[in-house]
This record gives sequence, C-alpha cells and structure tokens, in this order.
Amino acid sequence: MAVVTTEVEVTSSLPAPKLFKVFNNFDTIAPKVEPETYKAVNIIQGDGGVGSIKNIIFGDGVPYTSSKHTVDTIDASNLSLSYTAFEGDALLGIIDSATHNIKFIPSSDGGSIYKHTTVFKCKGDAKLTEDTLNLVKATLKKTFKAIESYAIAHPEAY
Repeated sequence: MAVVTTEVEVTSSLPAPKLFKVFNNFDTIAPKVEPETYKAVNIIQGDGGVGSIKNIIFGDGVPYTSSKHTVDTIDASNLSLSYTAFEGDALLGIIDSATHNIKFIPSSDGGSIYKHTTVFKCKGDAKLTEDTLNLVKATLKKTFKAIESYAIAHPEAY
C-alpha cells in the first residue's frame, strides 16, 4: 500500500480560536461560500461530533460527485480536528482512505496559520498523480480563503 502525504499552509489575519470555531460550522458554511466545490454536507449518522459519518455532495467545479467520511477528532484545546474519507468517487477508485488533519496555529502577530495535512492510503501500488495532488491543494486553499472571507464579513457570528 502506497502512502502519500500532502500539506497546505495558509496564513490568516484571523486568530486561531476564531478560525477553529468557524471551521466547526463547515457543513453549513462551505456550501454557501464555495458552491462550485460543495453542494451539500449532510450528517448521515451521529450528531456531527466525533464518530459521526458525513456525506459530501460535491459541486460542478471538481471532477467527482461524493465522499463519505468519519469525524475522527475535534480537539478545542489544540485547535485541531481530523476526519477520514472512506467511500465515494472522490477516492478515485485507487484510494482506500484519505485522512485530513487540520490545525489552526496561533502566530505572533495575532493571526494564525491554517495547516491541512492529508494522508492518502492508496490501494496496492496505485499512486496519485501530481495533477491530482495539485487539485487537492488548490481546492483546500480556495475553500479556506472562502471560509475566512465569510468569517471576516460576519464577525458577529464568531
């Protein structure tokens, strides 16, 4: 089994605790601010917390339609969360699972760094192409910036 890890880091003027709070509302915010990537995020089992299973319906801006994932961790004290995609055409038929680890790291200027590490466990000897990895990174950055802009435009909500 090939394992491929990719990482995205984006700086933000917003404080890490605020971004963590905003990202805990990803299911409702992402389809609003990034509809070309996310049509809907639905809880299909659980209450949305750790152990829940969610279904993502992707928009027309990405080359796949859906994925299911489990919520692995939500750690407010470390401003981090993780989830693992385990089903759907977003796994491209060659990925067993994709674990996403997200952390908001406070920076000295009062802002923060969004760090998103993805660990892909591929089937057999399958490998992800550079084009696929670049699409994943670009999508993660674009979604982060859209959610960050939403938080800046709606300071009363967070």
